[in-house]
Amino acid sequence: MATAVVATAYGGPEVLSLAEVEVPAPGPGEVTIAVRAAGVNPFDHKRYSGMFGTDPAALPLRLGLEVAGVVTAVGADAVGPAGPISVGDEVIAPVSGGYASAVNAPAARVVPKPADVDWKQAAGVLSVGGTAVHLLTATGVGPGDTVLIHGAAGSVGAIAAQLAVARGARVIGTAAAGRHERLRGYGVEPVEYGAGLADRVKALAPNGIDAAIDTVGTDEAVDVSLELVADRDRIATIAAFARAGADGFKALGGGPGADAGTEIRANAWRELLESLSAGKLDLVIAKTFPLTDVAAAHEFVLDGHAGGKVILLP
Repeated sequence: MATAVVATAYGGPEVLSLAEVEVPAPGPGEVTIAVRAAGVNPFDHKRYSGMFGTDPAALPLRLGLEVAGVVTAVGADAVGPAGPISVGDEVIAPVSGGYASAVNAPAARVVPKPADVDWKQAAGVLSVGGTAVHLLTATGVGPGDTVLIHGAAGSVGAIAAQLAVARGARVIGTAAAGRHERLRGYGVEPVEYGAGLADRVKALAPNGIDAAIDTVGTDEAVDVSLELVADRDRIATIAAFARAGADGFKALGGGPGADAGTEIRANAWRELLESLSAGKLDLVIAKTFPLTDVAAAHEFVLDGHAGGKVILLP
């Protein structure tokens, strides 16, 4: 048995509670993971909020998309992208129902945790990092490019900004003034969002912007991107899905009409973990919560100003 978070109804964080659930022996191609840390993602809230439907038959809902932990059991042919998986291995995995003390996962997606990456960072990097890599790949960001990243201090934006700099791009990133110093530490040129944003970006980059990445989904972010980037194939959003369809730029992720980028995201772990392990990637952990305080964790995330990843600790 394991302790797990379940949503017993559709609504806000108040519908979340703990339950004892069975963790069956892993089947062929599966492993069981004792969870040391679980990442909190906006998609988790979207599921129990009813955004994707309110089918009573789907309740209670298990939540949680990514975990880091220790393998406690393996099924036959438990082979991951880095090779066979054994009991005792420290791993990271995308899962279903990761807000739990233990969970089963498909071995094909379980990757080894580097020894010098802590549990919190390990549990928080794959989802946001895979999204960041997808954004950079879809917009073709590379050496010599000048790229504008909207929401550069957020979890996805900060990783995209750091990876873009590492790839040889010049990065201009929007953020609140209080987060500019951190962005400068990443090699990013910060600019405050709000009225006059396009003019402020033009002043920094009079020769133009080659690509734009939108992680916030506001009309301001979209309008400025469309004004400053000539090639709409080099504009991508993970939030403004309706605008992408109407204005002819790229939508990425799980929204309507979006490119899921499944292969890109699934293979991003090598670059992400290598960069984390080498100290070349800063993943900000905004706050941790015990599993018992999952409702408070979600209230903190829904406030919209977390400033980094939120992690649950079983």
